[in-house]
Amino acid sequence: MRSFATALLNKIEFPVLLAGLVIAGGLWGLEELMEVAHATTPHAFDTEILLAFRHPGQPDSPIGPAWLEGAVRDITSLGGTSVLVLVTTAVIIYLLLIRRPATALLMFVAVAGGQVLSSLLKFEVDRPRPDLVSHLVNETSLSFPSGHAMLSAVTYLTLGSMAARFLPGRTTKIFVLGLAILTTLLVGASRVYLGVHWPSDVLAGWCAGFAWAMLCWLVARFLQRRHAVAGSE
Repeated sequence: MRSFATALLNKIEFPVLLAGLVIAGGLWGLEELMEVAHATTPHAFDTEILLAFRHPGQPDSPIGPAWLEGAVRDITSLGGTSVLVLVTTAVIIYLLLIRRPATALLMFVAVAGGQVLSSLLKFEVDRPRPDLVSHLVNETSLSFPSGHAMLSAVTYLTLGSMAARFLPGRTTKIFVLGLAILTTLLVGASRVYLGVHWPSDVLAGWCAGFAWAMLCWLVARFLQRRHAVAGSE
């Protein structure tokens, strides 16, 4: 049995194994965080981190210099619906212009599927926005998971992994993927700073977003190996 497992692991490429681990870890993390979101009172983890972004005893006053609040608003817009739709549409049009319709379809399914999944999770958990601190931007939707965190992960990681397939050199690939991850993390952190999400909402968005993006990457890789995308278009 051990020899069979060893032989199976030897046949699985490291990127595929890593993607599988990310999917499994993301699903496990999402399940655990859903229990936190369903609790009748906020978890100490959520309240302590949320209050850490405010001056002690002043829930309406965010920490940092005066310019930081505006900068964080700019960062959070990178995960907004308008920006993500604009970026996704531009990429899809570009892929169609260079005659990559299957890749364009995969991009659309990845982002649109992530949006549908985010909405379903919000309605399933039905968690209200935090009222512990003031909101520095107006939001009306439900809180769990953070749509900004999840959809920025889906969009930017899908774009990063797609671009990495065509870029030369390991260093360039790592830079592009690292930039996609950094943007995703900054967008999620900005939601907590602005007071519109509990930290567990953002963590759940990252878990779901990373898992979905890796699943889409595995599908794209499988289709590429079957010459259904990129190679034969």
